[in-house]
Amino acid sequence: MRHNKAINHLGRKSGHRKALMANMATSLILHKRIQTTVAKAKALKSYVEPLITKSKEDTTHSRRVVFSYLKNKYAVTELFRVIAPKIADRPGGYTRVLKTGFRQGDGADMALIELVDFNEAALASAKPEAKKSSTRRSRSKKSAEAKAEAPAAEAPKAAEAAPAEEAPKEEKAE
Repeated sequence: MRHNKAINHLGRKSGHRKALMANMATSLILHKRIQTTVAKAKALKSYVEPLITKSKEDTTHSRRVVFSYLKNKYAVTELFRVIAPKIADRPGGYTRVLKTGFRQGDGADMALIELVDFNEAALASAKPEAKKSSTRRSRSKKSAEAKAEAPAAEAPKAAEAAPAEEAPKEEKAE
């Protein structure tokens, strides 16, 4: 019976599983995102998140502990120099698992695992929302002033832009 045995063995012996997790964690740290099966992505998430938490404290001891898991000095350097400063204020949840469908060859359920703070597309879409500020105060005075100022400011710009557009058209016609 397997009561209270939560680890996914991934069909491997412990040594092979440790090597697999170390290699996948190294690839994730160096490339910021990797594509793998859903089962491996979930196992990797529970493997790499404590290492990222450990990297918040940049001491010799924490570097040695992380190196004992990763076994790659370039990945350890990347983790402590690049990733740790970006996630310093994040309390957890450093990775994201996105399901991408099924693999063509064997139908395995595939996923993309990535570091949350390094996805440029998601960060770009989140930043315009962050700039928007909400207030409970009435904006009637501000909006009336803005409408009055806007046409006056746009009129000279429109007058300057119109002749500039017409001049090249006349030259082309001749």
